[in-house]
Amino acid sequence: MYSIIDIETTGVSPQRDKITEIAVYVHDGSKIINEFTTLINPERAIPYYISQMTGITDDMVVDAPRFFEVARKIVDLTEGMIFVAHNAPFDYRFIQSEFKQLGFDFERQTLCTVRMSRKLIPGKPSYSLGNLCQNLGIKIEGRHRAAGDALATVKLLELLLKISNETDSSIISTTPDRKGLHPNFDLNLLSKIPEKTGVYYLYDERGVLIYVGKSINIRQRILQHLGSTKSNRAAEMRGRVVDISFEITGSELIALLLETEEIKRDKPVFNRLGRRTGNRLGLFSYENQNGYLCLVIKRMTAKDEIPLTSFTNADESKDFIERLMAKYDLCQKLCNLYSSSGACFHYEIKKCSGACIGEEPADVYNLRVQRAIESIGLSSKSFLLFDKGRNDSEKSVVKVINGKLVGYGFFDPSSIDGNLSLLDDIISPCSDNRDAQSIIRSFLGKAKQGSVLYFNAESQVD
Repeated sequence: MYSIIDIETTGVSPQRDKITEIAVYVHDGSKIINEFTTLINPERAIPYYISQMTGITDDMVVDAPRFFEVARKIVDLTEGMIFVAHNAPFDYRFIQSEFKQLGFDFERQTLCTVRMSRKLIPGKPSYSLGNLCQNLGIKIEGRHRAAGDALATVKLLELLLKISNETDSSIISTTPDRKGLHPNFDLNLLSKIPEKTGVYYLYDERGVLIYVGKSINIRQRILQHLGSTKSNRAAEMRGRVVDISFEITGSELIALLLETEEIKRDKPVFNRLGRRTGNRLGLFSYENQNGYLCLVIKRMTAKDEIPLTSFTNADESKDFIERLMAKYDLCQKLCNLYSSSGACFHYEIKKCSGACIGEEPADVYNLRVQRAIESIGLSSKSFLLFDKGRNDSEKSVVKVINGKLVGYGFFDPSSIDGNLSLLDDIISPCSDNRDAQSIIRSFLGKAKQGSVLYFNAESQVD
């Protein structure tokens, strides 16, 4: 599986410049199965010569999403895939840099169609995308735009795979280089690892668990780990792996919950090294001395209650609470976005009803805050969240009671014959924590119709 990617940027330096457009085409080796294209607001001026080349202007990106707003989508479309681009190091370093600024380590196995072309079709006068495609008869619709260049790269990749006569096995080694691996690591272990969604476990020579991860393609992800020397941490972990185990979940939701549970329980050394929870921000609610419900964003600590939601950086958190404030007519001051001894600025311009100075009754204002909270959190809701199972005849289910995660399990739909109360017998309990809550909130936001069943916790599920 491949993610073919092209980006447009404000310049050539990943440290200094920013992405202005990205296109991602997911390819199964024979056809495109998913795609995503968007302009990106780089939050800086686009140089004139760049606009002349790409046609992308400041006016075009002013209302476009910022990178953090599409970051989750990019992770999902590239997870477990081979990252493909023409001159892949350029695109890969830019995307890595954007994610690094969000506190996320973006690592994927890469494939460069420039290098692949030089190997399979040597002797061409030029291997730039435009010249190579012209030489090969590949038409580019929209040169120097992300979608046009990415689609041309898709066609080029398909041609190269056809030339190689065997998907990608002659180009990408499915067996990592023995150099740097632990001498006791048996490469034959890799043949047993499937290309399925689940959780994987890496152990050292003493049998100690050193890393837990999840992926929609655990085989590809493990190969990335065993081939990665892109950081000292990655190289050190690679050199310590002696054994591997895995658990198939089929469901990415279950994989995420299981991964979180295992990490918190076993605290593998390389998961601890990679965590940045101390830098994460959370949205919390509290009641002030006058009885008004207030919202505040603050850095999370281990002593905090579970936040309503969490963020990776300050810009993301501020943007979120500002949207919430505008949608539910909340007070700037009571959202801790404005500091004064009197009214907030929005009151002065007639956008606040005066909760900040006691003019709007607390019970009236608090109703809107409660609606805002319910829109983002699990609140006191009780529901079953259904997803894929480990095989075609199976489903998975997550159970939440009064906003608290109870557990999850797998079942054969034909065995319960519509009697959902039987699901209690297959639910495995798990701990409720801020990470699990955040995972569930994320999946609720993109749940397919019919995959969530709400019910009254008092009566349970009939």
